[in-house]
Amino acid sequence: MNILVVNCGSSSLKYQLINMLTEKPLAVGLVERIGIQGSILTQKVEGRDKYIIETPMKDHNDAIKLVLDALVDNVHGVIKSMDEINAVGHRVVHGGEKYSSSVVVDDEVMKYLDECIKLAPLHNPPNIIGIEACKKMMKDTPMVAVFDTAFHQTMPEEAYLYGLPYELYEKHHIRRYGFHGTSHKYVSQIAAECMHKDIKDLNIITCHLGNGGSVTAIKNGKSIDTSMGFTPLQGIVMGTRSGDIDPAIVTYLVDELGYSTKEVNDLLNKKSGILGLSGTSSDFRDVRAAASEGDHRAQLALNVYYYSIRKYIGAYFVAMGGADCLVFTAGIGENAYETREGICEGLECLGIEIDLEKDKVRGELAEVSKDSSKVKIFAIPTNEELMIAKETMEIINNK
Repeated sequence: MNILVVNCGSSSLKYQLINMLTEKPLAVGLVERIGIQGSILTQKVEGRDKYIIETPMKDHNDAIKLVLDALVDNVHGVIKSMDEINAVGHRVVHGGEKYSSSVVVDDEVMKYLDECIKLAPLHNPPNIIGIEACKKMMKDTPMVAVFDTAFHQTMPEEAYLYGLPYELYEKHHIRRYGFHGTSHKYVSQIAAECMHKDIKDLNIITCHLGNGGSVTAIKNGKSIDTSMGFTPLQGIVMGTRSGDIDPAIVTYLVDELGYSTKEVNDLLNKKSGILGLSGTSSDFRDVRAAASEGDHRAQLALNVYYYSIRKYIGAYFVAMGGADCLVFTAGIGENAYETREGICEGLECLGIEIDLEKDKVRGELAEVSKDSSKVKIFAIPTNEELMIAKETMEIINNK
């Protein structure tokens, strides 16, 4: 079975065609600048040169058609016809409260996704556009929606409710949803395999650390709490996002400093976090380089970042009554051993001891804890595309 995994952004589209017998991608591609001058598709196939197409793409329909043409191309393709694509798995950021697992897309699902736009106005619209485009080009191929929020639907009420009037939850669904669920689910399963234990017998804390980031408490294979909230703005300090702040800061910015609500939103989402604290960059590599040269604000930004993550690890340690395993994943978590070490410093009181020699790895699966550590520590490359493909295959097989 071949599963096409599609992840649509507002002007981009990432895709992988995965052979589910081997669980390896036949092709990996990226379409950039959709609807913008300079549209380009780049497809990679192992053992071949990159296949690059530069051609105008006015919308996602054009992009999807180009992707399918690239996959069946006589010279650069990997399949002979679209009949060899058994299903398409779509990453959808927000599934609200209705969907706690992946679903086959039908008219009812599409209607609900439209309703969820108000909960994820930046992410859900391009996700929906991608599904619609694929449906037009592949009318007889099953489409499956895999939600970032679904994994966190197992959180108990005391974890997902805010201290707001209950009516706001009942009428407007204001609550903690959490994100990065596909990644948290994938790496927790890999961690359990590495420990040769049933995930139902483990307490795992997973740290998905990229330019955005979140920490999740996974007890017996289920998410019981996560750092991101109603939106991906809450939680740890991130590349450009503030993470947790006193909500009264918002009214202060508006009433006392004259900010508009749009300016506040831009400030908290695009100008804060590591960028705002360091004044250097939102790229952690740049900030680490500046810190190594004695830049105080760069080092301060890193310290605030580490501290914000340590607090969540400590909180989730208590929430689960201990932890068996701590996992680092995503771009920074997988590759930046300096970040893993900075976060683990001071967690020895919880039995979390990182081995500085074992930890000198980037982008590969490794146990990096000391032999004496009571809590196993892993660096695990995430594979959200494979997780989406697995869930898609499971849904299709069980139809």
